[in-house]
Amino acid sequence: MDLLDKLQVLADAAKYDVSCSSSGSKRKNTADGIGNGAFSGVCHSWSDDGRCISLLKILLSNECVYDCVYCVNRISNDLPRATFTPGEVVDLTVNFYKRNYIEGLFLSSAVCKNPNHTMELMLDTVEKLREEEKFNGYIHLKAIPGADYRLIEKAGTYADRMSVNIELPSERGLKLLAPQKSRRSIMEPMRQLSSSITKCKEERKKYKSAPQFVPAGQSTQLIVGATTDSDLEIVSLSQSLYDSYSLKRVYYSAFIPVSPHRNLPNISTPPLMREHRLYQADWLLRFYGFRAAELLDEYNQNFDVDLDPKCDWALRNIHLFPIEINRADLNMLLRIPGIGVKTARRIITARKFGALSFEDLKKFGPALNRAKYFITCRGKYFGMKDLDPDLIKSHLLDNSTKYKESNHQQMTLFSQAPIVPPTESSGARIGGR
Repeated sequence: MDLLDKLQVLADAAKYDVSCSSSGSKRKNTADGIGNGAFSGVCHSWSDDGRCISLLKILLSNECVYDCVYCVNRISNDLPRATFTPGEVVDLTVNFYKRNYIEGLFLSSAVCKNPNHTMELMLDTVEKLREEEKFNGYIHLKAIPGADYRLIEKAGTYADRMSVNIELPSERGLKLLAPQKSRRSIMEPMRQLSSSITKCKEERKKYKSAPQFVPAGQSTQLIVGATTDSDLEIVSLSQSLYDSYSLKRVYYSAFIPVSPHRNLPNISTPPLMREHRLYQADWLLRFYGFRAAELLDEYNQNFDVDLDPKCDWALRNIHLFPIEINRADLNMLLRIPGIGVKTARRIITARKFGALSFEDLKKFGPALNRAKYFITCRGKYFGMKDLDPDLIKSHLLDNSTKYKESNHQQMTLFSQAPIVPPTESSGARIGGR
């Protein structure tokens, strides 16, 4: 198989791995090298379907020895197989960079022969890129569960970010869909990477010349919808990973039904809205001070697909509202639907100079079509006569429907149709909190 055929097979095989967005790196560039892995980050381009196209995103191999029933690359699946040599990946990366196609490399792999063999090939690849080609660009490398940690650790001295994909949220899910894998074999390298990253940070505080280790941190991916695991189990796991392993990101990938199996759910399309709600909840965990046990509980184990998680939480805790905008601390301001981190901080700063009115609040940019139901300004309430959760929900959903029916649309590099700007009277907002 020639190189272009391999590229077509292995680039297509890599599209199911979503944990590849880069947040930049503090890696020091070599003066005589090419590329840039600076903290400002890798420049991204996004295709019309949302895929990141600034990184060369490929698998080293799709010749897998495992038979995970949810995976398109499983050994029992009949599809074209290919394996790059380390030299081929290096040549592709350098030549694509010189042509300004990419800014970095995202390299993953199926388990070819065994974990150690696969990790050795990946280590050889990144070592050649850094040492021989002097490539300074961003490299995201997958750590192969079950491989000798000495191989993973050495690879971490060359990579900017590493990730170990958990794939399934629970041990019972692994036993059902990936019996050749174990939770321990996945979690152990995550623990070791976290320990090595922490150790490196401490050493670099004392010695600036100390070698770097995975400077952009580690991440992981969870498949959503392949098992019966609830949203509560998923966000609880994510919270535990952030707390215990200091992960930079947990990525959520809606299960794609690539082939039928008796142990897989019988669905025709991926649960994309559920994936979206989990990303919103993940944002609340990381930046808004929420905990998993606040967002969901044993009586509400899955997010409402019609409402974002913060609105859903607020309606289930309506006894906490309305909140007086001039007295609430930062923690409570962040729990108000429609108010984000920047807006909350602006409110804290501005009210030092006087009590804020509803008109004052508009200047800070909150989504008042949501926030007004949960706040008072100078003791005045601008929502509904009755704090009835069902009635407020109906109004929130009505506002959401009006937004969808308006002519707002996401800007795209590929659309030839003119984008009609919103009018000042429409009151709709792009995005949200």
